[in-house]
Order: sequence, then structure tokens, then C-alpha cells
Amino acid sequence: MKKEEFLSELGSRLSGLPSEDINERIDFYSEAIDDRMEEGLSEEEAVSQIGSVDEVVNQIASETPLSNLIKEKISRRKKLKAWEIVAIICGFPIWLPFLIVGFVLALVFYILLWVMVIVAYSVEISLVVSCIAGFIGAFMSLASGEFQLMYLAIAILSLGCSVLLYFGCVAATKFSLDLTKRVFLFIKKKLIGRGKQDN
Repeated sequence: MKKEEFLSELGSRLSGLPSEDINERIDFYSEAIDDRMEEGLSEEEAVSQIGSVDEVVNQIASETPLSNLIKEKISRRKKLKAWEIVAIICGFPIWLPFLIVGFVLALVFYILLWVMVIVAYSVEISLVVSCIAGFIGAFMSLASGEFQLMYLAIAILSLGCSVLLYFGCVAATKFSLDLTKRVFLFIKKKLIGRGKQDN
């Protein structure tokens, strides 16, 4: 891909950002490509070293606060025509319940995801406490002269389950955080790329 083609596509993909930010990003990547060409790379090699437009947009989206994108989206909002206002008002009984249900379902799914993580950690803590109590019980029964093998078995079983569950808890936490990050990145990319359509 040529430099101008890369910068042109990047500019159109960043249309939801403020124009100053777009110009700043275009200048930055233009200079980065020029620097690589001065080091002896061809134009295509320099552009490929920067990465694909998708990668650059993902990086910019992850660095840009969501609040800035929403402010820019609101500031660019065009004035509605009379028929658009009438359509919004007449469709209000239809689209509002669907919007609310969609939002509530997404929120419930997200909350349940984190509730499952919290429950998993709660079970992990209870297994650790059970393991400690089992070892204490085994030690106390040994000290009293009537050793109870059941306490030791409970302690070992709880220890094994807690070790296995620990890895599950870590994986569930990473999954939930990764999903959260991906959802916010998806929203940001949609806001970044929709600026031109609103004008």
C-alpha cells in the first residue's frame, strides 16, 4: 500500500474523531512513514511496518477516552428535519421498549458474568478455609490421642479442589476483563468511524 492511500484510508476511518485529532494522527503516521523511508525502506515496506489500517484504528480507539468520542458525536449532531422528528415521535411507542429491553438484557448479561466470577472466588475462599480447618482438626485430633483421618481427607480434598478452582477463577477473571475491553473497543471503533455519516 502506498503512503497516500494508507493516510487517506486512515483519515476516513477516523472520521468520528475531532478534526484536530485526525490531522495530528495523519501527521504522526506520515512522519513515521517518512522516517522509515529515510532509513532505506521502500514506500510499501515503510507502510507495512506501521501496520494495517485496522491495527492503527484499533490502537487509536484503545487510547481515546470514550467520553471524548461521545462529546464529539453529540457536538456533530445535525439538526433533524420535520419528518424525522415526526417519525421519531410516532415510532416512540415501538422503538423505546425495544431499546430499553436491549439495554437491560445487555446489562443483566454483564452483571451475571461478574456475579459468576465473584461466586467462583467465594467458593475458592471457602475451600481454602475448609482446608485450613481440616488440617487444624487433624492436628487437634492427633494431639488428643484419637486421630481422625476424616479431617485430613477433608483438608487434602479441599486443597486439591481449591488449587483447581484457582486456575478457573483466574481464567474467568481474564475472560470477563477481556470481554469488557473488547466491548468498549467495539463501541469506540463504531463512534470513531461514524463521524462522516452524521455530517
